[in-house]
Amino acid sequence: MSYDLAFRHQQALDPSALLTLPAALYALNAAIDDCHNAGRPQDSDPAIILLARHLGAIASEMGDSDLQLRRACMDAIADIRRKPALIALAHKGVAYDEPAKKLFHTDGRKALRALADALGLPEDSYAIRSNRGGIAVSGEVTLHGMNIYVQLSLGAMGAGREVMFRRVAGRKDYVGDRNNWASVHELVQPARFAARIRRELHLPQSDAAATLLVA
Repeated sequence: MSYDLAFRHQQALDPSALLTLPAALYALNAAIDDCHNAGRPQDSDPAIILLARHLGAIASEMGDSDLQLRRACMDAIADIRRKPALIALAHKGVAYDEPAKKLFHTDGRKALRALADALGLPEDSYAIRSNRGGIAVSGEVTLHGMNIYVQLSLGAMGAGREVMFRRVAGRKDYVGDRNNWASVHELVQPARFAARIRRELHLPQSDAAATLLVA
């Protein structure tokens, strides 16, 4: 079956129906796919070139100057760098998105390690584990110490309850006391969150004292 249809050429000759950036971009991508499927060179196809120029013409008429758009991009980059990726991932979700899920588990482990440091936990007194689960869920990232169990996951308990924490009696205790909940926004502020955990779970200032109590 030939994929070299006349439609892309007709659109290129009369792109009047392509009034928005998404519509023009969709037509351009469809034309590129059509050329690929037909085994024709994409960089010299007349329909692709005309549709690309039409896309550029729409973009050039969208108000802001190049300088303003560059400034907006730089501001967006600065804003993204100020905000941890975990917050964006919590809003977006990571189900069925393997790269996002990988980033969630990588940054989740970093966030829990920072929390362990803020709690004063010696490195040999806790473990951080990842359970990726199936493609439809975020899975969990867990910090398990001598007297504390903290688990990060997305979606199961709803917005604002991405982090569960409870007191436990040692590294083999997976049940512990009642669950407490926090948002991912709190997790990315480890010093403040550690103070809340100590207060609500009545923990000592460091895990060294807890180790003596459990031993």
